[in-house]
Amino acid sequence: MTPSHEKLVAHLLQAGGLPPHWRSAFEFVERHRFLPDQVTLPDGTTVDRLSAPEQWLGVAYDDIPLVTQVDDGAEDGTGYPTSSASMPSIVADMLRRLEVHPGMRVLEIGTGTGYNTALLSHLLGDEAVTTVEVDPTVAEQARVNLMGTGFVPLVVTGDGTQGWPARAPFDRVISTVAVKRVPYHWIAQSQPGGKILTPWGNAFHNGVLADLRVGSRGTASGRFCGNVAFMWVRHQRTPGQVVATYVSDEHEFRVRRTGTQPNGPLAFDANFAIGLRMPTVINVIEFREDEDDQRFVMYLVDPGSGSWASWHVDPGATSHEVRQYGSRQLFTEFETAHQWWLDSGRPGVDRFGMTVSVDQQTVWLDEAANVISSMP
Repeated sequence: MTPSHEKLVAHLLQAGGLPPHWRSAFEFVERHRFLPDQVTLPDGTTVDRLSAPEQWLGVAYDDIPLVTQVDDGAEDGTGYPTSSASMPSIVADMLRRLEVHPGMRVLEIGTGTGYNTALLSHLLGDEAVTTVEVDPTVAEQARVNLMGTGFVPLVVTGDGTQGWPARAPFDRVISTVAVKRVPYHWIAQSQPGGKILTPWGNAFHNGVLADLRVGSRGTASGRFCGNVAFMWVRHQRTPGQVVATYVSDEHEFRVRRTGTQPNGPLAFDANFAIGLRMPTVINVIEFREDEDDQRFVMYLVDPGSGSWASWHVDPGATSHEVRQYGSRQLFTEFETAHQWWLDSGRPGVDRFGMTVSVDQQTVWLDEAANVISSMP
């Protein structure tokens, strides 16, 4: 191992996120072998292996996510990230939560660079790992990366939401892309008692893991956990540029003021709960270009009705301007949802759960009978 690699493994061990039976895999699999020559850091800085080899190798073993593709590979896009190498600590945490051991068969959705696939193959053996990647270029590069490091799992180019029935049933399904609706194919292709672990969210909030157990009657159920944000599967992506598309100063919006302060409803647990009550509403926060100016605007947009609201927050003020337009009073709904969360005892993410059947997905609080939202 390089010194940077050793430092990363030591960091994961010290943080307690690396179970003992995973240590050998993280020591053997070198993350830099799975990265392209150009990677983009969270702050938008691009690091090129050819011009800055030492920096490139260093960031390869930093505990940070690295963008590896934008705009689905198109050359004339807007720079929208579409593939990445996840934070190593998140990779380790998800593998820990997956509770996978030798002898099990795993379906991975979202091959990406192939790094997570290699870790699974090291632990389970190539024959036990099936991974599906929707992007042909990304899938082919992952095959090259895996073969170059001695791994030959089955890498399928296709729609991961369909699973891969040819190798079913699986003991575990792990997704490295977020979904709003858990695909029923994953459940149908799992053993009873199997586990499905996937990033989950809605238009309002992208940032939890759904940890589901597959039952004997064709359903899966479990609770949410974690604090993560992953890219969406392609056909479930939240539309971009919604503020520019739907919000206009020319609209005849209604204006009022609110004493609601941002540290309440924008905190992680509260924001997640609010999103459960407003699942079709897109939440966008725009900060000032001047880093010393702490004012910001939160936009709420419902593309279905064209309604929008904007919350103009000055952290030093006791009240803030709110503008609302359309048939839905979105900020009023936002405040009502926040009050519901407060009245419910400020539940954390892990008090919410999900049940998925062939025709419905329900989200509940504390127990399956206490349904918060549902979708077909």
